[in-house]
Parts: sequence; C-alpha cells; structure tokens
Amino acid sequence: MAQHIDPSFLALPLRALADAALARARALGAEHADFRLERVRSASWRLRDGRPSGSSDTTDLGYAVRVVHGGSWGFASGVDLTMDGAAKVASQAVAMAKLSAQVIRAAGSDERVELADEPVHADRTWISSYDIDPFTVPDADKSALLADWSGRLLAAQGVDHVDASLTTVHENKFYADTAGTVTTQQRVRLHPELTAVSVDDSSGEFDSMRTLAPPTGRGWEYLTGTGWDWDAELEQIPELLAEKMRAPSVDPGLYDLVVDPSNLWLTIHESIGHATELDRALGYEAAYAGTSFATFDQLGKLRYGSELMNVTGDRTAEHGLATIGYDDEGVAAQSWDLIKDGTLTGYQLDRRIARLTGFERSNGCAFADSPGHVPVQRMANVSLRPDPAGLSTEGLIGGVDRGIYVVGDRSWSIDMQRYNFQFTGQRFFRIENGRITGQLRDVAYQANTTDFWGSMAAVGGPQTYVLGGAFNCGKAQPGQVAAVSHGCPSALFRGVNILNTTQEAGR
Repeated sequence: MAQHIDPSFLALPLRALADAALARARALGAEHADFRLERVRSASWRLRDGRPSGSSDTTDLGYAVRVVHGGSWGFASGVDLTMDGAAKVASQAVAMAKLSAQVIRAAGSDERVELADEPVHADRTWISSYDIDPFTVPDADKSALLADWSGRLLAAQGVDHVDASLTTVHENKFYADTAGTVTTQQRVRLHPELTAVSVDDSSGEFDSMRTLAPPTGRGWEYLTGTGWDWDAELEQIPELLAEKMRAPSVDPGLYDLVVDPSNLWLTIHESIGHATELDRALGYEAAYAGTSFATFDQLGKLRYGSELMNVTGDRTAEHGLATIGYDDEGVAAQSWDLIKDGTLTGYQLDRRIARLTGFERSNGCAFADSPGHVPVQRMANVSLRPDPAGLSTEGLIGGVDRGIYVVGDRSWSIDMQRYNFQFTGQRFFRIENGRITGQLRDVAYQANTTDFWGSMAAVGGPQTYVLGGAFNCGKAQPGQVAAVSHGCPSALFRGVNILNTTQEAGR
C-alpha cells in the first residue's frame, strides 16, 4: 500500500523554522549547521493473564540545532515553534560551541571538528515499508488481539500465566542543513511479545517460553499474518513449554551447536555490531559502554572468524529497524561490508569519525533518539549473509553427531571490549546422530568472539534467513536508545564450550 507523509506533520512550519535557525547560525559564523525537527509517537499495551495491566501513549515533538563553529561542536534544542524561537536555539548552539572551544583549548588540544563531504540531497522524501499504520487501528482492537492470544495460551494444559505486550512507534523527521540537504521521513515499527509461564506446585519449579517473533519495521499487518505465522507459534508453545519443564539439565562440556537466527542475531549484535562501531574502537565510549577489541589498526588484518563469515552493515534492508532513507547528518542510506571472508574490512561511521580516520565519506550511522538529543554514531542493521547454496536448518542438524540446537534469545553477558561472552536462549534441543532427541535445560554457550566465529563450519541457506532485532539498544551519555535489526541464517559451530547455568550459580 502506498503511504504518504502524515499531513499533520507537513502542516508544521518545517521549512520556516529551519530557514530561521540556519540563517542565524550562518550569521554568527558557523562553518556548518543542521536543523532537525522530530515528532515521535510511542504507545504500548500490556496484559497479564489476559487482563490489562498497563498502557501508555506519548508524543515527543521538538527540534534541534547542531553547529560546527570555530572547530567545535555546539548543540541546543527547543519546542517553541516560532521563527524567533528557532533563531534563539541556533544562537544557543553557537554559544555552546564557543564555550566548548574554550574548554578544549584550555585542555591543550588543537583538534578541530571537521565533517566528511556528503552530496547534497535536496527535497527528498522517504517512507518505510509498511501497509497499515498501527496508530490508525483502534486501541480496543489491539487489546482484544492480545487478550485473544493470551486466552489461547491460558487454555492449554500446563500454562499458568501469560504476559502479553505490544509497542508501536510512528516517527516523523525533517532535516535541513547549510549545504542544502533537505529530507522528510516517516518510519513505523512495532514489537509484539507473549511469554507463557508454567509452575510446578509440588516442586516449586517454574519456567517460561517466549514467542520468537522479532520486532520489525512493519505495520499492523504483521500482527494479522504478514511476515509471521502467529497461529502456528501460539499452538506450539504450550507443548514445547511442557517438554522444557520435564527436560534434563545439560552436562557441561564441548558441543557442536546449530544456532537458530532467533538466537544468533543477539550474538551478532553484541560481538560484531558494537565491536565495529568505529567511535567505540577509537575509545569514545570507553567511559560508559566500553571499547572494542577490533581496533582501527587491525582494519584489513584481523581474522574475525572463518572464511564463511560475511557480515554487512545495512541501512537499506526492507523492514529493518535501523533502516532509513537519510541519517541525522543528511547522509543517504547505504549497505557495505564489515567482515569479508572472515576478515575485518569496515566499520560503522558518521561524518566526523569518517573524516577523522581518513574515510572518503560516512556510511550513514548518525542517529538521535529524540529532538532533545545530539546525534551520535549508532548501529546499522548488522547482518550475517547466508550461503547461497547453504543447507536448511534440518540439513545442518543432520551433520552433527553430538550437539545442541539453540533457539530464541534470553540473557547475555559480554565484556567491555566485546570479546569474552556467554549467551543463553529460550529453547535448547539435544542433537544425537543428526537428529533432535529432546530438550535440555540450564544451557549457556561461552567463548571469545574470534574463537566462536572461527568455529563456524557451515552457514545456512537463504531459506533459513530471518531478520531479528531489538528496540532497546543503548549507547552514549546522556543515554540514548535505538531500534536495530540483525539478519542471519542458521549456522553450525564446532566444539563450543557449554556451561550448566544451575551449577555455575552454585545450586
């Protein structure tokens, strides 16, 4: 269905505010200035055992002016939608740049902010790929659907509680800068989730199982069968949960793993996505989120994993949560290699980091999560490419004598350099002689990043590829949250260390 930019957003004085702000910044001597007006509406619904337990509906509307003045950054934001208000915010941004310059010079630094060149994109419009804006669907219909799904699970034997939630976001963004780029964009995304809980009253044991459906850059049609078979998943969960409750605890040791996309996306996010953010690799996140073992001097040299490993950064993937038309510096969306045949070949960049490190241009990774925040370098959709001639998931399992099939994400832990980690999951299935022979409990896989990806012995075909992801990737100070997708096929890893989480906890 063809979509149009929301008329109520276009009715705002977008151009007039931008013109006022940019003219003031130029008059005050800014070498660069950009103006960004955003309206972000977020709503959520939560049910517990089929009954409403909470809801929210908020809209964040405002604008920001960012400048480079005297070789330093300046930033300010406001909500006064008048020309005088926009000009005042621009003046505040310039004043902040002047103050920053004094502090930097006093510290003995002569580093100047310079931005990589970018083609001018005049009067461009971009809308994400969706059919039905979820905000056009009555709230009662959303609650009713969650209640229906909850009721189906609660009616099954062995399901004692069900948590259901839905989060929807509609984001409009207008951008203009002193070079002449002007973009208007609209994105829709949503995240549905159900968790079934089983409790054994006699023993006090309990466990849960969550839907595998990933958050997505789609509209309401996702909840009615486009892109995911909800009926099939809801039907499977009670039996799988009952089997999980009876499953034996894993014996720790070395196993071959077949990792499903529903689990592997998170390992990609933590061990590749964050590690290839170049600002982090240069040390800019060290005080908060950490650094990266994939340091800049290893570009083109670091053996990240096996030769089967090909990973892209992508701002163009259809329905991706980090998919855009243009980033918050006016850079057009792109797709590029991060890891090629197992070797580190690229990073995620914004315009300043690109210029600082000698790259020709940014690859469009600047993003701010609200009009009140300055853009920072944020993650693209970082994805492991399938093998065009690769096996099915069943085919990968068939090549394993003793192993575990890992499905769904759960908890994770990784060090500040994105190197040493352990991950758990939703469901673990024992593999014996190429066949699934039942579930296991208390499983976590442990490795370091290069050993784990180096042990990848087979990559599934396109038929196994799924675009997973999360709404809640955090970064920066003050903290910002961004949604990001990670596509991947199923993959086979040889000789991975498996922990028994109950034993590790001393129980």
